[in-house]
Amino acid sequence: MADMDNKDQAELDPADMEDVEEVEEEETGEDVNSKVPGFVRLPSARQLTVQMMQNPQILAALQERLDGLVGSPSGYMESLPKVVKRRVNALKNLQVKCAHIEAKFYEEVHELERKYAALYQPLFDKRSDIVKAAYEPTDEECEWKADDEEELTEEMKEKAKVEEEKKDEEKEDPKGIPEFWLTVFKNVDLLSDMLQEHDEPILKHLQDIKVKFSDQGQPMSFSLEFYFEPNEFFTNTLLTKTYKMRSEPDESDPFSFDGPEIMGCTGCTIDWTKGKNVTLKTIKKKQKHKGRGTVRTVTKTVPNDSFFNFFTPPEVPESGELDEDSEAVLAADFEIGHFIRERIVPRAVLYFTGEAIEDDDDDYDEEGEEADDEEGEEEGEEENDPDYDPKKDANPPAECKQQ
Repeated sequence: MADMDNKDQAELDPADMEDVEEVEEEETGEDVNSKVPGFVRLPSARQLTVQMMQNPQILAALQERLDGLVGSPSGYMESLPKVVKRRVNALKNLQVKCAHIEAKFYEEVHELERKYAALYQPLFDKRSDIVKAAYEPTDEECEWKADDEEELTEEMKEKAKVEEEKKDEEKEDPKGIPEFWLTVFKNVDLLSDMLQEHDEPILKHLQDIKVKFSDQGQPMSFSLEFYFEPNEFFTNTLLTKTYKMRSEPDESDPFSFDGPEIMGCTGCTIDWTKGKNVTLKTIKKKQKHKGRGTVRTVTKTVPNDSFFNFFTPPEVPESGELDEDSEAVLAADFEIGHFIRERIVPRAVLYFTGEAIEDDDDDYDEEGEEADDEEGEEEGEEENDPDYDPKKDANPPAECKQQ
């Protein structure tokens, strides 16, 4: 038995043995047996584990085994008697029926949304009139008691009012609420990431955004309508984006149903004024003739990053199959469209003031914040470590790509 142990010990890499010995001395101090002639120190189970985890081949094999276990059944179903399996199948059939009922539920929710959209719309129309200076609200409509005004005395309020009026007299009287929607877009990360500097002068002319639901009895869908005042960039006064939805379980995988899903979207044609199309840019490239060696400059028109690419989404083929890039673009597009419909249009003024952004930040749970804090502490410990070298990080985080 001792011969076998010595043989295994001899097969270990000498360099590894040195490391093992160093760790042993640090943790336990000098071993009295190490002075016995012929004594060979064997690595502990923990040290062997450390050595194995440093072996790329062992790690790869372990990862492959773990990947095979993810989502795998426990084997309990296979062990059940046939009569019990029959009853489980009956439960699954009931679950499919539940999915179809759930689909009908969401269809009725869509009808409720249509109904209440008609009730909201007069309020949104009045909001639009105020923004574009078509209506001046009364003093009563403008009265708002902010939280920081609760403890102010009447004298202080009057003084503040006089100061405000004095400032207003010094400034030119603006019409409506200038740059209302542009400010909303710039205050929302999801939308500001799409904005380019050349988009901003155009979005200053955006006067309103409306959500329009499909008519009763029609396939489920909703449209986003962007209303612009006349401007120098395009002749359209209305740009639209329509999202087609489906609320029914997939026959091939009914258990995956989790509410209505967006099946596709269509944009609109923007009639750009000549030289004002911000979705395209002109570049110049030099080309060298292979034979004569002469150089010529070629002008090319290529796509340009712009918010207005939002109105020309990738087309979904009839087969429904898309490449990875198109799928990523559409996934981001669906998220943006849904966010505009669910949050931006109903609560625009709160995104303009920034109050809704604070509410969105409050949606993050404390657990996530604690995780971030722990991560930050770890990073701080690394930076304070005198032996830490960031250039030696083997696995830097991948860059995120956002459309």
